[in-house]
Amino acid sequence: MDKNKVLIVDDEEVILMLYKEELEEEGYDVITTGDGYKLLEKIDTEKPDLVLLDIKMAEYNGLDLLQDIRKKFYNIPVILCSAYSSFKGDLKSIAADYYVVKSSDLSELKQKIKMALEGRHSSK
Repeated sequence: MDKNKVLIVDDEEVILMLYKEELEEEGYDVITTGDGYKLLEKIDTEKPDLVLLDIKMAEYNGLDLLQDIRKKFYNIPVILCSAYSSFKGDLKSIAADYYVVKSSDLSELKQKIKMALEGRHSSK
């Protein structure tokens, strides 16, 4: 069986490294990008099974990127990650499959990734 490919979009190098390492240990194929620049092109070429998207990045708003992703790739599961739970109430965030508050404990994140991917595969 092919590995599921996860694209992580975050402008914090430490987060990218942590997530990449942890998710690769879980058996995922992980690609990372430090910003939203050309994100749609990256999704188009890499064809990830899931996108992990930071909301608050220096030059990009993850919620706006989410809208862009949904317009073009409406069936890719997207999990929003934020250090703040306050964005959960933002109407734009409902377009995401899941919302996870960043934490050094990635068990919730891993669980949501599993759920999102299972949902995607069962609907094929």
